[in-house]
Amino acid sequence: MIRVLVVDDHAMVRSGLTALLEASGDITVVGQAQDGQVAVTQAREHQPDVVLMDLSMPVMDGAEATREVLTVAPESKVVVLTSFSDKARVSAALRSGAVGYQLKDGEPAELLAAVRAAAAGHAPLDPRVARVLLPTPGEQSGDGLSPREREVLRLVAQGLANKQIGRALGISERTVKAHLGRVFREIGVVDRTSAALWARDHLPDASL
Repeated sequence: MIRVLVVDDHAMVRSGLTALLEASGDITVVGQAQDGQVAVTQAREHQPDVVLMDLSMPVMDGAEATREVLTVAPESKVVVLTSFSDKARVSAALRSGAVGYQLKDGEPAELLAAVRAAAAGHAPLDPRVARVLLPTPGEQSGDGLSPREREVLRLVAQGLANKQIGRALGISERTVKAHLGRVFREIGVVDRTSAALWARDHLPDASL
């Protein structure tokens, strides 16, 4: 059973999400929070598998709450659920540690799939959000990437953590981080989720 914490400042939204998730058969809601501060307290208490996080909330917004939640519940996966799809908000949320980003006008089945994907260790992004993050066609081709940097990027796209990438390639975790820093600059992204999306579209044998 996937354990979910629902975070939104609107009671009707929390109620609707809870009903949808509970009806799925394999997801249960372990807590609800009306703002980011309450979300941190709930996450500490329940250690949920997935946190559905609104962005625009009083007291503590979703981006800050995501950082705080992952401090007290480091194994939780945060999926942002919001109405905003501009690049600045999306990038800020992903930099805060969110693994997924879904829009509130999406289909219920898509949200359930996103929760399951996040719990399984994947990065569920609404396709409309993914398009916002991808580089402009013809720019940032990645021609300057070394063969080793391409190897690292492919493994990022496959969902491996830095430590796993290091073991796979026989290099240290610090070296992996250094490679990723150069990769991010070369292809024009700011986080590993955006890098994985870029790899999917530009590198052979790379998949999310």
